[in-house]
Amino acid sequence: MQIKIDIPEAIGQQLIAQWGNLAQRAKEALAIEAYRSGSLTSAQIQSLLNLSSRWEVEEFLKNSQAYLDYTESDLEQDRQTLNNLLSE
Repeated sequence: MQIKIDIPEAIGQQLIAQWGNLAQRAKEALAIEAYRSGSLTSAQIQSLLNLSSRWEVEEFLKNSQAYLDYTESDLEQDRQTLNNLLSE
């Protein structure tokens, strides 16, 4: 599917100068927001962005700060789960 957006030429040129491939950056922004909202899974992000591995997806999401809702409480719960698994 192709989606077209219209932006002023000057703004488009400024963004291209700063970001390079504007279409790819728009697709990445869409992927990040869709992941944050729960609309897409990491597997779907991999397909959307043509990433070669799950690890590449994780790196992309981490670098994009897509995990902003991960709290210290979440970390503590994950640590507890890991400890429980290791002690079994």
